[in-house]
Amino acid sequence: MEARAILRYARISPRKVRRITNLIKGKRAGEALVTLNFLPHRGSRMVAKLLKSAMANAEQKKVADPESMIIKKIVVDQGPIMKRLMPRAMGRADIIKKRTSHITVVLDEEE
Repeated sequence: MEARAILRYARISPRKVRRITNLIKGKRAGEALVTLNFLPHRGSRMVAKLLKSAMANAEQKKVADPESMIIKKIVVDQGPIMKRLMPRAMGRADIIKKRTSHITVVLDEEE
């Protein structure tokens, strides 16, 4: 049986989060948490918090030992983009895109 957790509208670019999630795909949850704690990236803290939430959901469902569950699927999708204007020379403006992410973590029992 699987347990999942979803973080929506995270204020970080999906490209930056995918770099982190690719490191922990397929690992055990406990091992992935240790890896995330030692990464210097800002997104690693978001993913670690989400992974802890998925582990708590697994414990709530009484599925298995959350530490030994493996990360079956971890997906980073693009959320809505906030568009802001930045004034430039001669009355022009540049568009600044503030990207958001939807991150999904799915834990499953080890086979």
